[in-house]
Amino acid sequence: MRLYLTALKPTDSVTEGFLPAARALGCDVTILTDRPERYERSGTEVLPCDVRDARAVIDVIAHHHPPAAVFSNSDHIQAETALAAEYFGLPGKDWRACATAKNKALTRRRLAAAGVETVRSVRLAPGDPVPSADVPLPAVVKPREGVASEDVVLVRDGRELAEAVREIRDRRPGEALVVEEYLDGPLHTLETLGDGREIQVLGGFRTTLGPLPHFVEERLDWEAPPAREHVLAALEALGAGFGACHTEYAMTPAGPRIIEVNYRVIGDHCDLLLADLLEIPLFERILGVHLGAGLGDPGAARGHGTALSLVAERSGTVAAAPGRIAPSAGDPVRLWHRPLRTVGEHIDRSHTNRDYLGIVRAIGPDRASVDAAVAAFAAESPWVIA
Repeated sequence: MRLYLTALKPTDSVTEGFLPAARALGCDVTILTDRPERYERSGTEVLPCDVRDARAVIDVIAHHHPPAAVFSNSDHIQAETALAAEYFGLPGKDWRACATAKNKALTRRRLAAAGVETVRSVRLAPGDPVPSADVPLPAVVKPREGVASEDVVLVRDGRELAEAVREIRDRRPGEALVVEEYLDGPLHTLETLGDGREIQVLGGFRTTLGPLPHFVEERLDWEAPPAREHVLAALEALGAGFGACHTEYAMTPAGPRIIEVNYRVIGDHCDLLLADLLEIPLFERILGVHLGAGLGDPGAARGHGTALSLVAERSGTVAAAPGRIAPSAGDPVRLWHRPLRTVGEHIDRSHTNRDYLGIVRAIGPDRASVDAAVAAFAAESPWVIA
């Protein structure tokens, strides 16, 4: 059976998660991508394709092998991939739900219309003037379809708002922005997997951010989700009930409020952490529903898990860095380190996920043991920026 995987740039989720899972399921894999040169070492058939155009995806597949599934883990091409899957009569996401989840302004409108929640929000199309009234200050300015905390900033008054909009538009000409009320409160995630009939809650994380006014995720800790039913109601309203979904929300004084719905599995190695915590073949389960299989046992976490992103605190050149580390048999705390940069590489601090130097993930019997292991690693194996 042939699995078509649509992709943009390579990610560890694909190379370490989904490709091995597809092979374990007995799939022949074809990667469709607009960057074929970046997949030359994937050990997988690669075909060039404009994956941002559903018509191009459909055309390439139609003139190749018959598909058993068409799948993507990219934020940017979920709707296009869903349309291709629907064209061939295959299990997949509703393209409308993909488009609504990706577009933060549409997400707000849909949740308000369904009576799930209301968050004050203003959409700024390219060229729209910066509003001077009806702006919910303090506010967060962000690209309407942005990812990875890129160009997401907190503003507290009209001057900061105008400055933020101008700077983001300079970097992103022609893109729409969203200005919405700042959702103050503890941050959480809910991780789900659905087969179109049932949504399975896998668990959730508590998120720790770096310093405001930016929103860089620095640490995620496994924690029971405090607003499970609210998030499930939001996903139902959006129609996001098939495949993996990673939802971020804040526990505000007024109650839980959705920050964004990412209609794919959680990233930054938290997907690998989730699989190890639950002791299930997570990536195979996700691909399985796209191949027509059921959900399977959701597993149960034993102990505590943490994913820590090691962030560059200033611009400079990497002078020293720890290598890749995996746990040894018998370790009381299993700890992995994945370097994302190399010695000699220059870092231009951007206040986004691009500032990540490496990612540590750890699983242990409790929070205290995990904290101690992570702290010991950071002390013994520091990243040095000169």
